[in-house]
Amino acid sequence: MIDLAGYPDGTRVIVRRERPHPGAQLSLFDLDEGMRHQVFLTDAPYGEGSLQHLEVRHRTHARVQDRIRCGKSTGFGRFPSHHFPINAAWLELALTAIDLLAWTQTLLLESELATAEPKKLRYRLLHAAARITGGGRRLHLRTSATRPWRNELTSAFARLTALPRPAT
Repeated sequence: MIDLAGYPDGTRVIVRRERPHPGAQLSLFDLDEGMRHQVFLTDAPYGEGSLQHLEVRHRTHARVQDRIRCGKSTGFGRFPSHHFPINAAWLELALTAIDLLAWTQTLLLESELATAEPKKLRYRLLHAAARITGGGRRLHLRTSATRPWRNELTSAFARLTALPRPAT
């Protein structure tokens, strides 16, 4: 039994058991019965919703935590100065980078890169040596033929050029 003496009144632990999706890594304790367990602690009142509602709310918060973790690896957690205006500018640039990565993954990428961490995206796509050239009223992306993720980069560029231009 779990001692919840130091927590607010009404605090409870909810454990959910689910079948793991294909390719999921099970922990040491999940290997016994082949099911995955998710545990969360809540002090939401009993009348606020069903257990399914609480679980959905918990899962959406987990997505927020994922975005915060990605933001920290994008520069969100490392301020360069002791002066507030410099750090404020740094924060705006880091938040812009986080938004650009999220929109890039949503609109342009597919397969594993659509859910990849920023470090993997930097290594595979963002640090790629490529040249954008124009000719015949079209843009072309020139990359090395030996680049391992050349096809992913060129398909993302093709999706980018296929997006409708914003109205001015």
